[in-house]
Amino acid sequence: MTASTDLGSAPSATDVFRSVFRRHAAGVAVITADGARPVGFTATSLTSVAAEPPLLSFGISIGSSSWPTVAAAEHVGVHVLGEHQEELAATFARSGADRFGPPTVWRSGPHGVPLLEGVSAWLVCRVVARVPAGDHRIVVAEAVHGDPHGPGRPLLYHQGRFNALRH
Repeated sequence: MTASTDLGSAPSATDVFRSVFRRHAAGVAVITADGARPVGFTATSLTSVAAEPPLLSFGISIGSSSWPTVAAAEHVGVHVLGEHQEELAATFARSGADRFGPPTVWRSGPHGVPLLEGVSAWLVCRVVARVPAGDHRIVVAEAVHGDPHGPGRPLLYHQGRFNALRH
C-alpha cells in the first residue's frame, strides 16, 4: 500500500493538487477572442463536454489579461496545437508577450474571431455559459465552425514542459 497525503495537512492542498496535475498529460490549445484588440492564451484545460449539441469547455483565470475580453465575447476561437507549435504555445502562455505580432500568423475568421494559421485543428464557438470556479471561470461554448484537417501530431503539456507523442 502506498502513502497518501491528506489534502487538509501540510504540504498545502494547492501544492499537492499542482503536483498531481503536473503528472497529467494534457493537450495544448490556444483560445482567442476579439474585442478592442485580439486576445489569446494557452490552455491545457480544453475538454469535450457533449456531442449533441457540440459543446466544449475551458478554464480561464479571472486575473488573466484575456479575461475581460473573453468575459464579453459572444464567440471564441479554439486552436488545437501541433507538436511543431511549441514556440506558439509559449508565446501565448507568456505574460506581456505581443501574442499577435510577428511571427504569429493569423486572420479574422467567422464572427471576427482571430484564427491562428498552421494549427492542427480549429473551432469557432458560441459562448453559452461562464461558470464561476474559484479564481477561474469555466467557459462552455458550442462549436459553430471549424477545420480538423491541419498539419501535425498533437502538442502535449506534461511535467511543466511541452512534449510530443513518441512514435
